[in-house]
Amino acid sequence: MTAVVSVNGVFKGFRGCQALRGIDLQVPSGVVFALLGENGAGKTTLIRILTGFLHADAGSAEILGLNCETQSLTIRRQIGYVSDAPALYDWMTVERIGWFTSAFYPTGFQANYEELIRQFEVPVERKIKQLSKGQRAKVALALAVAHEPELLLLDEPTSGLDPLVRRQFLESMVDRAATGRTVLLSSHQIDEVERVADWVAILRDGQVALVEPLAKLKQSTQQVILSLSDPLVEIPLPRGRVLHHTTRGRQRQILVQDMDADGLAALRNTTGVQHVETKTPSLEEIFIACTRGETVPAADDLPQAFSPTA
Repeated sequence: MTAVVSVNGVFKGFRGCQALRGIDLQVPSGVVFALLGENGAGKTTLIRILTGFLHADAGSAEILGLNCETQSLTIRRQIGYVSDAPALYDWMTVERIGWFTSAFYPTGFQANYEELIRQFEVPVERKIKQLSKGQRAKVALALAVAHEPELLLLDEPTSGLDPLVRRQFLESMVDRAATGRTVLLSSHQIDEVERVADWVAILRDGQVALVEPLAKLKQSTQQVILSLSDPLVEIPLPRGRVLHHTTRGRQRQILVQDMDADGLAALRNTTGVQHVETKTPSLEEIFIACTRGETVPAADDLPQAFSPTA
């Protein structure tokens, strides 16, 4: 698939902080691509580099084949962008801010904006300062997409919104992707992202911990729950990418990606293992494993077993 966003080896540091540490990321066209991470993981820094408001210390970033550092003005004309706190002229009415913004875009913007505002049920005669936070978010979204951009960048757009408005907001993103356009959504609202995302990238400490299509990620990842006869029993590590493992008394939990059937059989046949259960983890469980668990190397680099102290 054609990459709408291409990030290669991007580093960005601030005084006393390395925000991005070698980010590599390709966002295909026509999808809802979720950029997940805890506060401070580097999501907003990356989006500000993509929009040209920050320059990377090293590496390169492109949107729609345009360089984000040298062609940022052209990029901003071709994309839509909504932040968690959109800057709007409070003294303008909903109708007037659309008319004002239309001067920067081709013919058709105003008609599209008015139709979106009607669908969002925002009163056109009301001033921006009189709107609720949810209504302001809807106005910001209408302004961002009325020129039909190929890419929509959303940086924590549903922060602080009530559940109904959040759902309407996110469902509209799915509708956009269905028309062949691309949405890059930065968020830490994992349960909401799981309902709408096609692809997921998880950032941890300024690096990409994982990036995959969501359906493939959930299909290839298993949570293995072991019941042991003795909490000190050593367990053979399953082959695959072990994302996280925890021990609670006589129960051991392993989150592993691409585990083969032989690895599961070896666990079942291990002396001291009384019961083995597997289940498909939620995106939230995978997210926690990638962002808060210990960094676990590939299976070939691991010792042959782990104990409760591992």
